[in-house]
Amino acid sequence: MIEGVTPVPPEFARRYRERGYWDDRPLRTLFAEVFTRFGPRVAIIDGAEHVSYAQLDERSTRLARHLLDLGLRPRDRIVVQLPNTALFAYLYFALQKIGAIPVLALPSHRFREVRQFVEIADAVGCATPLAHKEFSFPDMVDRIAADRPGLRLKLVRRGGGDLPDGFVALEDLLDREPWTGPAALDDIHIDPDDPALFLLSGGTTGIPKLIPRTHNDYAYNSRLAVSVCDVRPDDVLLLVLPIEHNLPLGCPGMQGFLMSGAAVVLSTSTAPVDVFRAVERHRVTHIHLVPSLLIRWLNDPRITDHDLSSLRVLQSGGQRLQPETRDRAERLLPGATVQENFGMAEGLLMFVRLDDDEDVRRETCGRPICPDDEVRLVDDEGDDVAPGEVGELCVRGPYTLRGYFRAPEHNARAFTPDGFYRSGDLLRLHPSGNYVVEGRKKDLVNRGGEKISAEEVENLVLAHPAVVNVGCVPVPDRDLGERMCACVVLREGATLTLDELVEFLLDFEIAKHKLPERLEVFDSLPLSPIGKVSKKDLVARLSEGVRA
Repeated sequence: MIEGVTPVPPEFARRYRERGYWDDRPLRTLFAEVFTRFGPRVAIIDGAEHVSYAQLDERSTRLARHLLDLGLRPRDRIVVQLPNTALFAYLYFALQKIGAIPVLALPSHRFREVRQFVEIADAVGCATPLAHKEFSFPDMVDRIAADRPGLRLKLVRRGGGDLPDGFVALEDLLDREPWTGPAALDDIHIDPDDPALFLLSGGTTGIPKLIPRTHNDYAYNSRLAVSVCDVRPDDVLLLVLPIEHNLPLGCPGMQGFLMSGAAVVLSTSTAPVDVFRAVERHRVTHIHLVPSLLIRWLNDPRITDHDLSSLRVLQSGGQRLQPETRDRAERLLPGATVQENFGMAEGLLMFVRLDDDEDVRRETCGRPICPDDEVRLVDDEGDDVAPGEVGELCVRGPYTLRGYFRAPEHNARAFTPDGFYRSGDLLRLHPSGNYVVEGRKKDLVNRGGEKISAEEVENLVLAHPAVVNVGCVPVPDRDLGERMCACVVLREGATLTLDELVEFLLDFEIAKHKLPERLEVFDSLPLSPIGKVSKKDLVARLSEGVRA
């Protein structure tokens, strides 16, 4: 067991094995069978390139051997923040073949976040694009490596640019023969209880926490998600959400569709016309999306200019989908069903079943997908609420974590003594047996499915010399669901504009989706009985139009 990983108690692990949830095979073994079984079929589509299962196996094996040549070893960690391209798939499966562990960061993360991921994980490498717009990923990696000498492996997706000193292009590795022979991979032992990957939490306290997902639990996660999403061998999944997220990677995502012999289209564009063309060209049957994207696509008049009749399942997650949006989507796309789900990178998945009654599909976010998903809704004292009442979701089960990586103090608050994860989400049980999301206890802003820690941004805003106090709160937004509003109290005589605040925060090198998009100045902020800023009262003031 890797230091810092909280194991599942033996009595629970034994139950999960006896009931067939865990099959004690690393992802490498599972996908070796998949690649062989579906060899000539198309696995990955990236632009004009069609990659078969056999080619995906061969290229990821070649890359795995190169990684061994470069000194990467089982259980080493490497931060991966590549876009949705075939190179991500090659690297992901290459890492699984040697038992190295990807830490899946988003391409939008910047120095502040990536440095923290490297430090927590003791990462020995990073895999990034060469550049995005004017941002240089190699410059960021070099700065991190200057303080972390253990960060020795610097991989980039070159994409035609010049290769900086000290960096290795993934494309170049695929074009040449490695020194290490194929037999070296056979000698590697991978413990299926080890993490296969680290996902990121939507944490409320600064930088996201690392979520260890083991080979056993993540294989089961994808296999179970496939079972409720009507995935067939000839289906085609379009992935436009960043693949480092749990939903497009494994719920069922790339993993689940490949397990089924289906094809996965990887795209970096969410522009409506690009999505419509991809659906029409590849006869896409499934799309993973968030409500803000669906709204954008439905409002584009060109939606009727393309043949989208192949669409069968639009899987919506990340935030609550309004029934009106679902109804409109199914009118414009009569062959498709919008399937809402509620899930978390920490584990638990709930899906509306495709054959649920219409009213249940409109009103709920689904129900758990495993009989051993133990769900409790509790009040502030930790007691179970009555059916139909709102309570905080607490859960444990065969694919839900027992602790964040190397975060003992946070784990003491986030988990009950008997191992239930306190999600911070507020739900109620629907008479159908499904659940309804009613809000959250966590101090987060849900911007188009990206969970932003209000506390992290507040701590940075407080560093501004003009600011005395701040509370960051969500404000409703038609397209994204929520945007962040920074409510500030300024020092006497000081002034501050939103543009000035954003420019100040950019110096901290954080992901741009975390930046406030509205600024309100107050004489004072409402306080709770214990002296903290009362976010509830602050939101109420904003909704009432109360200003300084």
